[in-house]
Amino acid sequence: MDSSKVIQDPVHGNIIVDGIFLDIIDRPEMQRLRSIKQLGLGYLVFPGANHTRFEHCLGAYHLAGRMAQAIGLGREDSDTVRMAGLLHDVCHPPFSHSLESIMEEATGLDHMELARSLITGKVRNHRAMDDDLFDGIRPIGEEIARYGIDADEVCDLIANPVSNTDNLDSFLGKHEYFPSKDYAHQIIHGPVDADQMDYLMRDAHYTGISHGSIDCDRLINTMMVHNDRIVLRRGGTTAAEGLMVSRSLMYNSVYFHETTRIAQKMLTKAVSECGQDLSDIYLWTDSDLIQKVVDSGGKSSNCIRRILNRDINKKAFAVYSSDMTEDIASKLIEFTTKEGVERLEQEIADQAGVDVFHIGVETTSKSNLQSTMNIGKTDVSIIDDEGKVRSLSRYSPIARSLQARDPYSWAILVSAPEPFREQVEKASRKVLSL
Repeated sequence: MDSSKVIQDPVHGNIIVDGIFLDIIDRPEMQRLRSIKQLGLGYLVFPGANHTRFEHCLGAYHLAGRMAQAIGLGREDSDTVRMAGLLHDVCHPPFSHSLESIMEEATGLDHMELARSLITGKVRNHRAMDDDLFDGIRPIGEEIARYGIDADEVCDLIANPVSNTDNLDSFLGKHEYFPSKDYAHQIIHGPVDADQMDYLMRDAHYTGISHGSIDCDRLINTMMVHNDRIVLRRGGTTAAEGLMVSRSLMYNSVYFHETTRIAQKMLTKAVSECGQDLSDIYLWTDSDLIQKVVDSGGKSSNCIRRILNRDINKKAFAVYSSDMTEDIASKLIEFTTKEGVERLEQEIADQAGVDVFHIGVETTSKSNLQSTMNIGKTDVSIIDDEGKVRSLSRYSPIARSLQARDPYSWAILVSAPEPFREQVEKASRKVLSL
């Protein structure tokens, strides 16, 4: 009989971990996640936000298992989606999403494709300094294969965030379909998935934001499979609306919080300029990164030590969504790319007479400025008693409104150290002609 353990979780209560899953969570790839803050520098704004990627992965594993049971998956498929839930963030960089773009530049892969490389043994699975502990350890893929779990299937679930059917309305009009096990994919990346439900509930719990609460039990209990996709019975409509409200409000109040975004910009500048080899950053912890940047000296060391002491740059200039016009949007749209942001930072720095290292620009997305942004993961399928499936937005005015709601609340943020704030504000207005 497989051994099992009960882990006490503040969000989900008892989480049962058994068999090969116990072995995997004790591996160095998973244990590293205990030292990666889930919300990056969010703790500077929300002091309780010290939870980690490890906790979140356990929660996603737990919810993936509950969803698999709810829709009647067999043991093999259930084990596959549970493993994907457990491993989906195994290659997040230090401070989570804050440094994802830097890691992608350094490795050529995002965290999901890096997970595939890590699981299949194409990249190192531990730091060189830990060779005395883990030299010769087999790749995760080889370990789980011994228990009948296909590593390629797990990686496919992790590394493909877009569902096989992108346009729900066009799909709903079809009477024929080709079985693809898309329901398994939707447990990890779908309108109502294990990853999303856990991070919304967990982040709300640790930040103290009450509107992050969702009716997880109702959502799972009303799930079923129809034409190879996960749908909710009509009784889950209100819970689905609650999920969408939670997601929208959490983006405004937590994920796109101004102070957090300014601190993250400082962090990316410090890491970009530190001169360290970042090719194995996916193996570092938060403390590893801090130490390497501090040891690098110069501006980078000064910057990260300022962050640690919460000496955060100040907002010098901003344009908020409520003040947006077509003219302003047309001016900002050229600065929504990485290259555009860097060019704008340099122009503001030159105009203000300040080192560009001290100028931080954060912009909304191009689609948001064009009013075409969808907050994502909101096109929930609802099935009625007659078996007809429609998008939640067809039933719910709330859903329709939320799909059009701006998740940022701001269109552009320009920040700088306090001594330069006034001159950077003037420079920003002049460069942007605002």
